[in-house]
Amino acid sequence: MKHIYLIICMLFISVGFAQDKPDMGGIEGFKMYPNPVLDGKVYISTQHNEPKKILIYNVLGTPVVETTILGKELNVSSLEPGVYVLRVFEKDRSATRKLVIK
Repeated sequence: MKHIYLIICMLFISVGFAQDKPDMGGIEGFKMYPNPVLDGKVYISTQHNEPKKILIYNVLGTPVVETTILGKELNVSSLEPGVYVLRVFEKDRSATRKLVIK
């Protein structure tokens, strides 16, 4: 069982190193900060700053948050410390990033 968690963690680490590369077909000007999150708030900005649908998944792929934000601020204070996958949808485009909560 520990081996499965190790493989999942390694997968998320490898995705994390690929974060800085441009996302082909992704959201233009996508920025997410701070990461890791220390104060329960993460800021997501894009070139067009349209409303964004946010989905956050835990390491097992279970959705833990589904919301829509109109501005830049996303409250993640309800999440336990750990590693998550964040998916952002804006208009017909999407971006996926690793999110670390401390």
